[in-house]
Formats: sequence, structure tokens, C-alpha cells
Amino acid sequence: MLKVIRWFVGRLILLFEKVSSPQALIRSETEQSKIDAETSQLVVYQYEACPFCLKVRRQIKRLGLKIELRDALRNAEYKKELMDGGGMDQVPCLRIDLGPNKTPRYQWMYESSDINAYLQSHYGK
Repeated sequence: MLKVIRWFVGRLILLFEKVSSPQALIRSETEQSKIDAETSQLVVYQYEACPFCLKVRRQIKRLGLKIELRDALRNAEYKKELMDGGGMDQVPCLRIDLGPNKTPRYQWMYESSDINAYLQSHYGK
């Protein structure tokens, strides 16, 4: 019974996402290209029907960002990356690539509010 309830709630979350998608921030072509290059270094590990992941996806959409989304529930390789790198299988998780000359190479950020604040401070107007 619990599985059915989770499935139903998950579908409601996905429906809400479709019908209430925010408008993306409009930037100049040059500015958007620069931000696209920067965000190519970011990855969000998430579950499709997780309400906290939806919160992060909405922020990504609102800010007009191109960030790779990896479903750690449906892809065992992504879940392993999340566990090995971040140490927890909690989602959402933002992986920030600090560059090949940095130790550690990646910063792992959990908590949807922290992720949204990071995205807003770096890519919001």
C-alpha cells in the first residue's frame, strides 16, 4: 500500500512540475554562453519524483541554467558516483567541479535550500 501511495504522490509531483514550470531568466546571448560554459562543470544527482529535487530543478529552470541531471535512483552508476564522491546517497546533491588542479577535485553540496542559494548567488541577477 505504501508503494502505491509513493507512486501516486510522485506522479502528482511530476504533474505539478509540468503545469507550473517557471519562466527562465532572459540574458544576452554572450552572457548566456558564458554561464552555459560555467554550468557545464555542474551535475545534480536527483530522483525524478523527489519534492526537494523538484525544488532544485525549478531553480535551474528559473535561472535558465544548463546543468546535467543524473537520476541516482534509476542508474546504479550514478548512485555509486554519489556514494563514492559525496559519501551519502541523499538527493538532491550538486557536484561542483573545482578543476583538475584542485584537491579535492569536486565539492559535494547537499540540501535543496543550500543548492538553490548557491545557484542564485552565482547565476542570478
